[in-house]
Amino acid sequence: MQKSGSRRKGERLREAARKRWRKFNKATVRTLFYNRLARRVIGTITHFTETDAVALTFDDGPHPEYTPQLLDILERHQARVTFFPVGEFAQKYPELIRRAAESGHAIGNHSWNHAAFPFVTGREQRAQIRACAQTLAPYEHRPYGQRLFRPPYGYQNVFSRLNALWLGYQVVAWSVHAEDWFDRDAEWMTEQLLQKIQPGSIVLLHDGVFDGLQERFFDRGQTIQAVAMLLERLAGRFRFLTIPELLREGRPQRENWYIPLANDKVKRMRMTLNRMKRPEGEVRVYAK
Repeated sequence: MQKSGSRRKGERLREAARKRWRKFNKATVRTLFYNRLARRVIGTITHFTETDAVALTFDDGPHPEYTPQLLDILERHQARVTFFPVGEFAQKYPELIRRAAESGHAIGNHSWNHAAFPFVTGREQRAQIRACAQTLAPYEHRPYGQRLFRPPYGYQNVFSRLNALWLGYQVVAWSVHAEDWFDRDAEWMTEQLLQKIQPGSIVLLHDGVFDGLQERFFDRGQTIQAVAMLLERLAGRFRFLTIPELLREGRPQRENWYIPLANDKVKRMRMTLNRMKRPEGEVRVYAK
C-alpha cells in the first residue's frame, strides 16, 4: 500500500511537471513569434546576409571641406555609399547633395538638426524628418526609390520608430564602426575596420560632426584618410554598394534597436547630450 501511494504521488508530480513544461513551451513560442514579428515589421536594419558587398554610410554632412574630398576618393575607387545628411547642412550646401546623388550615391534622412529623438515629442520627431525630407526632396529617394532614415546618435525608442514607419521610412543602423566621432588616428581606424568588416556589414562613418564633447572632434581629416586607406587595402575583396542596392540583392537583418524609456543609463545619456558643443549655432538642452 505504501509503495502504491508513493507511485501515485510520483505520477502526479510527473504530470504536473509535464503541464508546466507545456505551458512554458507555449509562452516561449509565443514570445519568440512576437519578437520575430516585431523585428520584421519595426526592426532596424543592422546588416545584410547573402551578399559579398559592404555598405559604407556617412552621417552628419555635408561639410564644405571634407565631403568634396570624400567624394573624390569614392569616385577614384568606384565605390558607392549612402549619405545620411542633416537637413540644416543640406540646405546650406545643396550643391554637395546634388553632386553625391549624381555620382550614384544614396541619400538618406538624418533629421533636420540632429535632435535626439527619444528626448523630444512625437510631433517634433515627425517635423524633424519632414523638414529634412523637404530639403532633400530632389534627391532623397532617387534613383533607388527607397526612403531611409538613421536616427541621430542612433538613439530611438519604439515610439520614434513607429513615427518613422508612419512617414514611410526604413530605419538603418550599423554593425561596424571605428569611433570616428572622436579624434582617432587614421591608421588605428583603418585597422579596426579591417578587423571587423564582413560581407554584408553596414559601416558607420562621419563626413561631418554636428556636435561633440570636444572641439577637436570636429576635424574629419583622419576619417577621410582612413576611408582612402580602407578602400585601397580592400580593393578586389569587397564591392561597396549603397543600402538600396543591398536591399535588392541581399537579405536585410533587423534588430529591435531601442533605448529603454527610463533608467540611469537614459539619465546619463541626457547629461552627455547637454554637454555637447557645436562648430556653429546654438547647442540644444534637453530638459528632464
